[in-house]
Amino acid sequence: VQLVESGGGLVQAGGSLRLSCAASGFTFHNYATGWFRQAPGTGRELVSCLNSRTGQTYYAAFVKGRFAISMDNAKNTVYLSMNGLKPEDTASYYCAAGTSYYCPDGDGYFDIWGRGTLVTVSS
Repeated sequence: VQLVESGGGLVQAGGSLRLSCAASGFTFHNYATGWFRQAPGTGRELVSCLNSRTGQTYYAAFVKGRFAISMDNAKNTVYLSMNGLKPEDTASYYCAAGTSYYCPDGDGYFDIWGRGTLVTVSS
């Protein structure tokens, strides 16, 4: 059971990236999925989550209107499309999944985590 993120890289401010999170050993059906980020010297923060059963989503205020979470069931992959990137979006981005996390309410916890992918936004 694992999650593998990809799609990070270096981009100029105002640019776009799409992160991918591929699951193996399980399917996202009945799981909540989330994207977190952690910048150097800071704590990990929730960026967005998706409830695969209801389709409900949550976005942190600092990305609302710029980022979008989506899922491709056939590929068992969750995406985070990031537009209008800012230097303050620079961080390692982590994918997570769990059956005990309630999105968008924010209760519960994620129990499967990826290793992260680095996003660097230059000014």
